[in-house]
Amino acid sequence: MSLAERVVDLSIQLQQIPAPTFEERKRAVFVRELFEREGLEASIDEMGNVYGRWTADAGPRSMVSGGLSTRKPLVVSAHLDTVFPRETDLSIRREGDKVFGPGIGDNSLGVAALFGLFWSLRESMPPLPSGEGRGEGDIWFVANVGEEGLGDLRGMKAVVDRFGSEVQAYLVLEGMAFGNIYHSGIGVKRYRITARTPGGHSWSDYGKTSAIHELSRFVVELNSLKLPREPRTTMNVGKISGGTSVNVIASEASLELDLRSEGEESLVELISNVERKLQAANQADVTFEAEVIGSRPAGEIPADHPLIQLAQECIREQGLEPTLTSGSTDANAPLSRELPALVLGITTGGGAHTMNEFINVNLVEKGMAQLLRFVSSISEI
Repeated sequence: MSLAERVVDLSIQLQQIPAPTFEERKRAVFVRELFEREGLEASIDEMGNVYGRWTADAGPRSMVSGGLSTRKPLVVSAHLDTVFPRETDLSIRREGDKVFGPGIGDNSLGVAALFGLFWSLRESMPPLPSGEGRGEGDIWFVANVGEEGLGDLRGMKAVVDRFGSEVQAYLVLEGMAFGNIYHSGIGVKRYRITARTPGGHSWSDYGKTSAIHELSRFVVELNSLKLPREPRTTMNVGKISGGTSVNVIASEASLELDLRSEGEESLVELISNVERKLQAANQADVTFEAEVIGSRPAGEIPADHPLIQLAQECIREQGLEPTLTSGSTDANAPLSRELPALVLGITTGGGAHTMNEFINVNLVEKGMAQLLRFVSSISEI
C-alpha cells in the first residue's frame, strides 16, 4: 500500500470517530494509542491535546552540549475537532478520485497526515537511541482540540503556552489547503447577543414585545452596515435560538455573531458599529446583552520570511503555483505572539463544513511529498 493510500485510509478511520468541539476525547485517545504503537513518546495534556514526541537525527549535530544538536524542536499540529454534532451520519462514499464524508478533509486528513509525515521521516531519518538528546531537534506531532466553532483556539493556545518561542516553527496542517500557504491570521471576534422581554401569551397578550421579533429587527440593522472589501471584512449570524412555544410571546432569544477582518482597524470599527447598534436596540420593554464567546487575535509572518520562501519552493516542486493567503486557523495563536508559523495543506477538496465535504485523493501523494521536503529542509534555513 502506498503512503497516500495509508494516509487516506487512516483519515477515514479518524473521520468515523465523532469529534465535535469540546467532545474530542474519543478521537484523542485513538491518536494517543496510535502514537504509542508507532513508538512515539505520547501524552494528553489537561486541555485534551495529544502529543507525540520523536527525537530524530535530522541533520548535522553541533559539538555543543556533549556533541548533541542544539536546534530547537519543530511543532507540527492538526486539529482534532469538527463542526458536526455527535449524532451526524458519518457515512463515507467514494466517487472516482473523491472521498466524501463530513469532516474528512477538515480535519481528519490533516490529523492522518501527522502520521504520514512521521512514516516518511522515519524512513529517511532514523531515530536517536532511546534516552539520547535533550529535546533539541525533536519533532512534536500534536493533535489539538478546540479549533472549530466556540473552541476559540483553546487547544493551540495551550500548545503555544507550552513551547513558546523555544521552537523552530509551528507548522499547522489543514486537509484541503494544498497549494495555499496561510501566513497571515485574520482577527476574529464572536458574540452571543441575547434579547429579553417580559413575554406573554400570543393571543391574550398580543402587542407585547417579543424577544424573537426584536432580535430579528436587530439582525436587519446589522445587515445595513457597510463592510469594506479591502481589507476584506465579514459578518455572519451563524445561529439563532429562543422562544418557548408557538403560542408564546418569546421572553428570550439569542444569536451568535461572527465578525472578522484582514485589517485590525477595520475589525475594531466593525465591533464599534455593532456595539452602537446594540445600544440603540435597547428599549423600555426589551434589553440586549452581548457576551464575548470568541476572540482570535491577528498576526502575520512576512511573505519574504525564509519559512514562507521554503514552503513556496516545496509546492512548486510538486507542479503547483503556491498562493499566499490569510485565514482564521490554529496558526493565529503563534502568529499573534510574533512566533514563526504557517499552514500547509495535504490535498484539495470541497464542501467544507457540509454533509457533502470531499477530498481529492489523487493529490495526497504530492501533498505528503511537499510536507516531507519542507520538514526535512527546515533546519537549513
